[in-house]
This record gives sequence, C-alpha cells and structure tokens, in this order.
Amino acid sequence: MQSGNKESFFNNSQTPALILLFTILICSLIAFQNKIFQPSLLLKKFGEFSIDPEIAFTNNKPTFLEFYAEWCEVCKETAPKISELKEEYENDINFVFLNVDNPKWEKYIRDFKVNGIPQVNLFDEEANLEATFIGKQQEKTIKESLNNLNHDIQGSFQIQKNSEFSIIKENKNYQSSARSHG
Repeated sequence: MQSGNKESFFNNSQTPALILLFTILICSLIAFQNKIFQPSLLLKKFGEFSIDPEIAFTNNKPTFLEFYAEWCEVCKETAPKISELKEEYENDINFVFLNVDNPKWEKYIRDFKVNGIPQVNLFDEEANLEATFIGKQQEKTIKESLNNLNHDIQGSFQIQKNSEFSIIKENKNYQSSARSHG
C-alpha cells in the first residue's frame, strides 16, 4: 500500500541548485558559441564568397590565395584573423579561397605544390607569385606582405613555413588526388 504522501523526484533543496546549474550551462554555451562555431562557419563562407581564381589573376589587382580545408584545425584557428584581413583589404586585394577537398581546384593544388594547409600564396597585380606561407603565420607577417603588395613594393620571392599545419595526403576515392587529413 502506498502512502498518500508522494515524494517528488527532486526535493525542494535540489530544485534551485539544478535550475542554477542549467542556467550556467546555457549562459556558457551562449557566451562561447563564437569560439566554438565561428571558425567552421567562416571557412564555409570563405569558399562560398571567394572570387574565382581566373578572374582574380586577370583583373589587375594583387591576389591573396588561400588553400584550406574545413577539417583543418590550423585553418579553423586562423580563420577569424584571415576574415579580419579580408574585411580590411578586400577593396584593394582579391581574396581567393580554395578548398583542397574540392576536385574542381586540383589544377591549382598541383600547380602551387600544396602539401600542407593552410597555404597562402600572394600575387602582385600581374599575377606574379610574390610569397608563399605554409601553416600558421603571425598576423603581422601576412599584413606586412599585403601592405607591400598593395603599395606595389617588389621584394624577393619568399617562402615561410611554420610547423603548425595539416599535412595533405593522396586519397584514391577519385582519379585526381583528393586531400584528406593526415
């Protein structure tokens, strides 16, 4: 026989603590949503709003060309800074973003010997390659190079590598070499 006095699932002292815990959890998710989701969304936007490389190389403006992948942790980490640079320079410099997982860009991947991402190639207004940056770079370094391009300052070609990058390997899923996380 059950007593007429049913116990509630939570007693009165547990309810406020659970409400507080739930509130803190929701507030934390809201506060950190940009840190969690923004880089992946930026990478998707890069590909969607990128200038076609053929147009970029023929419109007499310097070009910033980045090879990336949505799975690349370094690409995700650098995406917010690259987005800021794009906003600052997009009136004077073409910004082209090519996803290495898209077979459409295989020709460019081969031509520019991409084997680690992110890889940024900077071209002058005549489509001459001026600099290549592989892996995570200091924002200052990229910005100085963009300023040099923007002010038509010719320097000697440079390649800068950083140990923080994602390796690209061949994948036999389709005839041309696809890219996968290494």
